[in-house]
Amino acid sequence: MTAPGPGRRGALAAAGALALTAATGRAAHAAPTTPRRTPTLHIAGDSTAAQKYADAAPETGWGMALPFFLRREIAVVNHAMNGRSSKSFIDEGRLAAILTVIRPGDLLLVQFGHNDEKKDDPTRYTEPWSSYQDRLREYVEGARAHGARPVLLTSVERRKFDAGGRALPTHGDYPAAMRALARRMAAPLLDVQALSLALWGRLGVEETKKYFNWTATEQDNTHFNPPGAIAVARLVARGLRDAHLLTPHDLRRLDETVPASWITWPPAPRPVTFR
Repeated sequence: MTAPGPGRRGALAAAGALALTAATGRAAHAAPTTPRRTPTLHIAGDSTAAQKYADAAPETGWGMALPFFLRREIAVVNHAMNGRSSKSFIDEGRLAAILTVIRPGDLLLVQFGHNDEKKDDPTRYTEPWSSYQDRLREYVEGARAHGARPVLLTSVERRKFDAGGRALPTHGDYPAAMRALARRMAAPLLDVQALSLALWGRLGVEETKKYFNWTATEQDNTHFNPPGAIAVARLVARGLRDAHLLTPHDLRRLDETVPASWITWPPAPRPVTFR
């Protein structure tokens, strides 16, 4: 995906600041601090975040739009895959693959829940208060073991309204289970479920159709089109700022219009096997 303005490659910070000490009252020699490396953002998640390709357009994952809100030097590596749960992502070796490339200071954004809910599929299903939390713990501990910062994201909400036009939650106990684990592990959490539910409620029944993958042949209340992906990516970027995981200097366009035309869908790559 390419677009005017957003950048894709990380870079080292240009230079360290000089630290002065004055313990004796005399002028001390200046000493350089360790340069701050520009972080890379890795996304582990499902189809709502994943990169989409030409055969899926106009379906768009919010991870495709996240670079529009970051300064050019910050890279986003989107490992999210359609149909994966916190369990199947690990079982397929995808978390292990991330941990071979993640570096100290990087962020690992973890959003699972949509497919963890599928009780009829034992390869993906997790129980909110046990196996779901157990799997999420592996992401947190894995990132920390490599000096990276794990960030848990509750699942973005689907489009569902009651007869009175009130936006309804659809993820059962999974968001609460993630919040509880984040507290227990002192891990940063972005409550995307609550933020997106509030956004859909403000937009209303008809306006939200413009944010989801509604086409002439499909009425999809789970996956986004470009405006929806951009809106959710903006929520994520603001959350990273508010949680002090990125600085205001790391971010841009949080209050600006981002054109849907900036989203592009490249040709599908060849499948990659991690086993």
